[in-house]
This record gives sequence, C-alpha cells and structure tokens, in this order.
Amino acid sequence: IRRPVATLLMSFALVLGGIFAYKFLPVAALPSAEFPVVNVSAQLPGASPETMATSVATPLIKQFSTIAGIDSISTTNSLGQTSIAIQFVLDRDIDAAAADVQAAIARTQRSLPPEMTAPPSYRKVNPADAPILLMSLVSDTVPLTDLDAFAENVISPSLSTIDGVAQVSIFGQQKYAVRIQIDPTALAARGISIDQLQAAIASANSNTPLGVLQNDKQQLTITANTQLSDAAGFSNIIIATKNGHPVRLGEVTRVVDSVQTTTTASWYDGTRAIIMAVQRQPDANTVDVVDKVKAMLPSFQDQMPAAASIKLLNDRSTSIRQAVDDVQFTLLLTIALVVMVIFVFLRRITATIIPAVAVPISLIATLGAMFLFGFSIDNISLMGLTLAVGLVVDDAIVMLENIFRHMEEDGLSAFDASLKGAREIGFTIISISISLVAVFIPVL
Repeated sequence: IRRPVATLLMSFALVLGGIFAYKFLPVAALPSAEFPVVNVSAQLPGASPETMATSVATPLIKQFSTIAGIDSISTTNSLGQTSIAIQFVLDRDIDAAAADVQAAIARTQRSLPPEMTAPPSYRKVNPADAPILLMSLVSDTVPLTDLDAFAENVISPSLSTIDGVAQVSIFGQQKYAVRIQIDPTALAARGISIDQLQAAIASANSNTPLGVLQNDKQQLTITANTQLSDAAGFSNIIIATKNGHPVRLGEVTRVVDSVQTTTTASWYDGTRAIIMAVQRQPDANTVDVVDKVKAMLPSFQDQMPAAASIKLLNDRSTSIRQAVDDVQFTLLLTIALVVMVIFVFLRRITATIIPAVAVPISLIATLGAMFLFGFSIDNISLMGLTLAVGLVVDDAIVMLENIFRHMEEDGLSAFDASLKGAREIGFTIISISISLVAVFIPVL
C-alpha cells in the first residue's frame, strides 16, 4: 500500500498473464496422468492360444525381462494373436522404454516362428486415457472390406496428423483376404499333398527379381510380379499336372473372397460397421482435439460412396464441456454469494468492493501459475479454485474487520489503520492459510 501504482501495475500484469494462460490451458475431465506402458502385439494366423503362448509370447517375454525398470508384464493369448502389456515404474521415461522394447523385439526375431506374416508391433499407451471420440463407418450396400480400407488408408493417416491426436484405432476390422478351403477327397484322388499345394500357391503368388539387362548406356531390372489379388486369380493357379492335364487350385479347393479375421465384428444400430476410436495425447486439449477431428469429417464423407456414412458413437468432449460449464457456474455463483454475505455482515460498500476485486484477481492470476506448472482446466482444478475462494475471503474478512476496527475505535486513517492492522494479524493469517493448505497435502 506504500506503492499503490506498482501494486496496481502488478495486479494488472497478473490478470493479463492469467487471461493469456487461460487460452492455452488444456481442457479435460480429469488431470493428466501418464503411466509408462508399452503394448506389444504379434499375430500368427491359425495358431492356437497354447501355440501363441509357447512359440511367440515366451521368447518375447524372455527378452523383455532383461529391460530395466519393468514393474509388471501381463500377457493375453488368443487364437492367432498375442498381446503383451509391459508396465514400467513411474519414473521410467516412456520414450526410452519404447526404444528398449523395440530392441528386444529385434533380438527375438530369429526365435519366432518363420510362419509369422509380420513382425511383432509395439505402441506406447496410457491406460488412464480412454478414447475421446468414437465413430463408425456404416453402409447397407458398400462392402465392409471397402469401408475398412478407407478407414485405414484415408481416415486414420489424416486424423493422426492432427496436433494432439495420439492414436487412431480401428475395431471390427474387415481386411480383405482370400480364403482357400481344401477338399481332402479331391486332393487324395489326384495324389496331391498339402505341401505340394502350399508350394504351388507360394510359387504362383510372388514378386521377385529375375535379373538385370544392361549395355553401355542403360540398365534394366527384370521383375516377375505374379501376385494375385482376388479369389478368381487364385482359382486358376496350376498346382500339378496329371496325365497331361493341368490341375487347377479351384478343382481341389474352394477359393472365396473373404476377410483376414472372421471372429471379430462390430455393429452400429444393428448394422455391421467399422468402428474408429481417437485417443488424445496426455497434454492435449480434449475439446480442441475433438473440434479439429469433427472439422475433417465432412471432407471424409465427400470422398466416401454416397451409400456410406460416418456416424458419431461417443463424444467425450460433450460431457467435459457440460461438467466444466457447471463447475465454472458454481465458481461464479460462489463469488457472488460471498460478496453478498460480506455486504450483509459488514454493511459497507467499500469493504465489500475490496474482496469483490481481490477474489477475481487471485483466481485469474492462479490460471497463469497453472499454465506454468502444467495443470489443466478440469473438474479437480476448478473445484480447487472454488475452495480457494473461501480461503481468500476468510483472510480478507479477518483483515478488513481488524482494519475497520482501528479506523472506528482509534480514529486512524485508512492508510495507518491498514498498516497497523496488517502488522497485528498478518502472521496469523499466513499461519491459518498454511494450516488449511496442509490439510490437502496427503491427497497429493
């Protein structure tokens, strides 16, 4: 109070800093919590859960156990698939942990079955962070394989480029595949073994270099691309020659256009669909990320066939907006009620204006501190601000009452009464505030 201009400028700077920070604070339902977890998945089509456990999961876990800082490893084995969740201690850097997992997978590669169509994959996950947006691709006429290809090749890569999007997952995938169902009777009648059948299919469906043609001026690489893309092409593969007549694959098997996995499916409103889930990065603004994703949906819809559509299943930003709005309204109502109560009991407009100005300045300045320390606007932080209103007002009322007492009883001026009143109970107010804050320390 000895330097009113400096005090006014400092208060003004704190308010500006808080308003600026408010625009950049993440908005979420709950505070961000990062758990260093890495998920590893591997596929071996047709393998039983027991085979996946012994041939795939065991070699991987053996290598993972050599990584430092692992808290727990859990494994789930199902038909043709293994999922390994590796949870590290909380102080382990997730990027370094993921690099160690990648190196362990590379070391295990030679110990895995050669029949695996793809090496094990890994991804960093946050179990506490559920998808912020669920949407479905649905159509009555467009094949699910086409919807799946559009989701994987167009939508997922585009959404992954949005700032704040951590991952786009696809559920109920229907990737196109050709299924060959063997007729044992037809094979036996022609004297063809399954090994011969498998070798003939592999030989007819390849993409290998044959050599190089070159002269003094140019060089050409010759490649034999005999890869087949549909059931009709596979049906015409010649697998053997009997009595001078070719035996085609379609004569001893049933070749059909199908999907890679027939044991998983997803529905939307009773109709088969492709489900997509969008997850945000831990420090991203949920509401902002959802708005950016929704802004891209019309462009995806324009690229899809007219009979297909994108439907929203679940939007977490809606509940977050409502919850945050409710808490913000409660916060404003609390401030208004506090000001009214102060006016009723003190019956002085001047005494009422002081906390009415001090409380908003304190709360807005707190937003700047929240930004600096990495906090977010969520239900917990807003409830904390609501409780802080009571603490600030308690201190203000005690201080004001003591100051006005000196003005009335001792006849001191406002300046002298403020100095004397602050010296008398300043330390007491600080002690009370610290003791109240200490109550919440065990919650941290």
